[in-house]
Amino acid sequence: MNKLLLKVLAVFAAFFTYTTVSAQHKADDIVGYWLNQDKDAKIEISKQGNKYFGKIVWLATPIDPETNKPKVDKHNPKESLRTRPTLGLEILKSFVFDGKQEWNDGSIYDPKSGKTYDCFMKFESSTSLKIRGYVGISLLGKTTIWTKTTLQ
Repeated sequence: MNKLLLKVLAVFAAFFTYTTVSAQHKADDIVGYWLNQDKDAKIEISKQGNKYFGKIVWLATPIDPETNKPKVDKHNPKESLRTRPTLGLEILKSFVFDGKQEWNDGSIYDPKSGKTYDCFMKFESSTSLKIRGYVGISLLGKTTIWTKTTLQ
């Protein structure tokens, strides 16, 4: 009986520790520089009012090898936006912190495909951010992991 009680207490303690740790995030913990999973872009996440936005601030290859000019948003579905520079492009829009562990109700734009997706973000660890882009419901989507970094 004592072994069973100890096991139940251990499971409860582990669960309590997990929920306490995951609930420790503050809304502004997401602010800063993030290296995307492909390691070819850095995104600066900032706060504007009560919402969070992210823009590309560094590219591993800022020059388009086809044109020998700075990369532009050439895959954008709106023809009028295809000449805007990729560097400085806002790709995360209007995220709101849920008060616990997730930033949601935002969207992510993928300049490699020209597509925009609904999105949510949450920490996997103190230096890893899980980004889930999806269409309609989060089951129909893709997850990528970004890593906390500096601008340099």
